[in-house]
Amino acid sequence: MVGAGTDRSKIAYSGGPAIILVRPQLAVNIGMCARAMANFGLSDLRLVSPREGWPRTGAYRKGAYAAAAGATHLLEGAKLYDSVREAIEDLSFVYAATARGRGQMKPVHTPAQALPTTAARHAAGERHGVLFGPERTGLDNDDVALADAILTFPVNPAYASLNLAQAVLLTGYEWFRAAHGDVIPFEIEERSPPATREMTLAFFDFLENELDKRGFFRPLTKKPVMSRNLRNMFHRMSLTEQDVRTLWGVVVRLVEGPRRDPKKATRRKAADETNEAAGTQEPENADS
Repeated sequence: MVGAGTDRSKIAYSGGPAIILVRPQLAVNIGMCARAMANFGLSDLRLVSPREGWPRTGAYRKGAYAAAAGATHLLEGAKLYDSVREAIEDLSFVYAATARGRGQMKPVHTPAQALPTTAARHAAGERHGVLFGPERTGLDNDDVALADAILTFPVNPAYASLNLAQAVLLTGYEWFRAAHGDVIPFEIEERSPPATREMTLAFFDFLENELDKRGFFRPLTKKPVMSRNLRNMFHRMSLTEQDVRTLWGVVVRLVEGPRRDPKKATRRKAADETNEAAGTQEPENADS
C-alpha cells in the first residue's frame, strides 16, 4: 500500500542521522518507523536484535510492509546488528532517546535543540545516530551509557510515553526542518487576481442601492454607519475579481428571482409558433 501524498516524480531526500531501533518488539512498529523516516528524508535504518528476527516472514512481514505504506525500500535496506556497540561503531555522535532522566550526567536536548547541530555536522561529513529502545521498556542504562547525549521530547509529564514511531517521527521532523528548511511544500493557487477598488466600489453601490430599496437601512440616520460596516466587512475578505462577480450575481438573483430555464423557453417558443401556424392559441395558464 502506498500512502496518499506519495509522488515518485518529486525529489526523494535521503541521508540524515541513523535511526537505530534497539530490540524492537513489533514488526508493525518497524514498518511505521520506516514510514516516518521516509516522510522526512531519513534513509539509514538499523535494527539491533529484533525480538523475532529480521527480515520477518509471513504475517509479520506483511504487517511491517503494510505499515510502511510504500517505504518498503527502507525495510529492505535495513541493517541488522547483534549489539548496540556494533550498530554505532561508524558514528561520531550518538543520541539516546528516552523520556526518563538516567542520572548519567549527560547533556539533555530536545529534537529542536539537537537536530540543527546534527544537520550542520552532517553537512561537514560527520555521521550521527539516534538510539530508540524497545516499545515496552525503552533503552536500558547500558544502552544510554554508549551515547554522547540524551534526546527527550517536551510532552505531558503525566503521560510521557511515546509510541516508537511517534518518537522517530518527531525526530525526523526536526531533522528535516534543520537540514532542508520548513517552507510549506505547496502554495494555494491564485485563480483570480485581487479585485480593483473600482470594481469593489461599484459592487458596494449596487448592493447598497438594492438594500435601500428594500428598507434595510433603518433608521435612516444610521445608514452611513451601517454602510461603512458593510464595506469594512467585505474589505476584510480581500476580495478577488471572481469573488466580486460571484457576489454580484448572488444579489442579482435574489433581486430578480430565478433565471428562466432556456430549455423551457425554447419549448414554449416552439409551441407558440406551432399553435400560431395551426391557428390556435394556447391558454395563458397552460403548463409548458
